[in-house]
Amino acid sequence: MSNSIELFDTTLRDGTQGEGINLSVQDKLLIVQKLDDFGIDIIEGGWPGSNPRDEEFFRKVKELHLKHSQVCAFGSTARSLKNVEGDPNLVAILKAETPVVSIFGKTWRLHSSQGLGLTDEENEELIYKTVEFLKRKGKKVVYDAEHFFDGYKDNKQFAVKMLKSAERAGADVLVLCDTNGGSLPSEVFDIVIELKKNISTPLGIHTHNDSELAVANSVAAINAGAMHVQGTINGVGERCGNANLCSIIPNVVLKLKKQTKQKINLDHLTSLSNFVFEVMNLTPNTRAAFVGKSAFAHKGGIHVSAVLKDSSMYEHIKPENVGNKQRVLVSDLAGQSNIRYKAKELGIDLSDKTELSKKLVNYVKSLEYGGFQFDSAEASFELLLRKELNEFTPFFNILDSRVTVFNNIEGTSRAEAVLKISVDGEIEHTASDGDGPVNALDNAMRKALLRFYPEISLIKLIDYKVRVLDEKDGTAAKVRVIIQSSDGNEFWSTVGVSENIIEASFQALNDSINYKLFKYHNQKERITV
Repeated sequence: MSNSIELFDTTLRDGTQGEGINLSVQDKLLIVQKLDDFGIDIIEGGWPGSNPRDEEFFRKVKELHLKHSQVCAFGSTARSLKNVEGDPNLVAILKAETPVVSIFGKTWRLHSSQGLGLTDEENEELIYKTVEFLKRKGKKVVYDAEHFFDGYKDNKQFAVKMLKSAERAGADVLVLCDTNGGSLPSEVFDIVIELKKNISTPLGIHTHNDSELAVANSVAAINAGAMHVQGTINGVGERCGNANLCSIIPNVVLKLKKQTKQKINLDHLTSLSNFVFEVMNLTPNTRAAFVGKSAFAHKGGIHVSAVLKDSSMYEHIKPENVGNKQRVLVSDLAGQSNIRYKAKELGIDLSDKTELSKKLVNYVKSLEYGGFQFDSAEASFELLLRKELNEFTPFFNILDSRVTVFNNIEGTSRAEAVLKISVDGEIEHTASDGDGPVNALDNAMRKALLRFYPEISLIKLIDYKVRVLDEKDGTAAKVRVIIQSSDGNEFWSTVGVSENIIEASFQALNDSINYKLFKYHNQKERITV
């Protein structure tokens, strides 16, 4: 192994042990292709001897033409010294036909003696014979020293002896595992430094996040000389998760200035993170370091003013280095800098409109005091801004609305919405059913507007959130509704606030459709011109 850092991804194996994560074979194949495009060195695909799904994965992954990555099969050391070559687990690993295999063995005496009932010598020989057998079969062997740090702190001599057994057998890398996630960065650093005095085989690091230190421990190990790092995309994994490669990689490349074994597409990191969240059907962590939506978001007016002059005042790296982007939020903490920044993003220059900026700041603050929230509903904010600049007028007016919920003796219910809408002086009177009052309203609005604006047929409601404000007021409290919509290409969010949840939902739906129409007709006009 060269002096560059080898990146080992275990999202498809250790990551799938996380609560609520269940990947199909096709899901895993899609993630493999993304990891390969990104530049990951080794992709651990699963444990071929453990379930039919992983066996199918290893059959199908051979059909992919990977450019950068090697696929790795995972398993344990042989179960018995008497039958290493016939061990079902090792046979299944070889059947997977991957160039790389990762094997875990016991390096904590507690597990070896009490868990497996082995003497020190038997455990040592089991590790040696397993690794030696796989090396004879032409495999690159990654030896995962399970529970290494706990074992080292319990009995240093035993843990090192097991490592040396794997080294003598020809393991290509010895991975030190903080399996319980309880070690501190200072401990990891000191132990790796000490090991390097007696171990010549490259060392790797595999950490878990039970103490919220998985990334810190991984970086500490690399600082101490580890040349191989394991983790998962977005830190998914059992219990509190694995070390997050989306944080480790930029820290290693941008902060430690280390070279990776092969060139990675670091500016694709955010899209890789979002892709894996999407395939796993998980909600992205907006506050994740480097790749989260809020990672480079600024809300306070003083901060924004500084960022506009020099982004390094409040950003530790350039967002585009990891494929993210700077965002400025509009809220009750906003100053004129926030408003001007958001306007500039929309192609509006407010630099010579100081009075309008002040007016907008005060207006936004008063709205947010009343419960509105625009940092999560930027489409509603754009409509507000365009309206103040006389660039937007609503595409329709609601003249009358009525929503009725029916319940029958069987316990089933349905809702009906009746709307009277005016478009350019022409009135459309319509009604529609729905699964609930909001769905009925949504259906009725679309039904009424479709003949005027057929483009709204593309709009789909993606997410609907309700937040109760001033809970002490009980059922009379205001609610804030935030709706996320999409036309298949773009996503946008809108907001409504009222003591009446139906009215708040209606406001957000109204903004959502108006926003789509505004964008569509503006674009159409530009094309025509």
